[in-house]
Amino acid sequence: MPVRSAALDETDRKILAILQESGRIPLADLATKVGLSASPCLRRVRLMEKAGVIARYVAVLDQQAVELPVSVFISIKLASQKQDALDRFSKTIARWPEVLECYLMTGPRDYWLRVVVPDLAAYERFLKQKLTRLEGVASIESSFALEQVKYSNVLPLG
Repeated sequence: MPVRSAALDETDRKILAILQESGRIPLADLATKVGLSASPCLRRVRLMEKAGVIARYVAVLDQQAVELPVSVFISIKLASQKQDALDRFSKTIARWPEVLECYLMTGPRDYWLRVVVPDLAAYERFLKQKLTRLEGVASIESSFALEQVKYSNVLPLG
């Protein structure tokens, strides 16, 4: 069960800020930066991992360097907003590796997706072979990103 943010003290927030920027920082360096010895620092990190505050550690890849330069933002309207239709859509989308993000939305569209592909032909295949074949999809609107102005996965803890 995740810890509420109010339960995190200033030291926890410092630890989290540093780990978000550098998840592979040696424990001794992390402890020094937050003003703790290694043992109490490790204890705090382990508690935050156990509580689900730290969900996982990952390597953040450069989208261009791994030859997936095209980002497509897709808004989806379903034919029905009943729970079973929402669940069916969510479960299917979760299995598709091209979909990096998927959000259930308020407003005129039901879902917002971010999809990455190597080129326009790959997006066309994704659209025709997957998305348009998904039961219950009433409409699809795609927008292609021309330039990434900002990208971050660092939460503003301050």
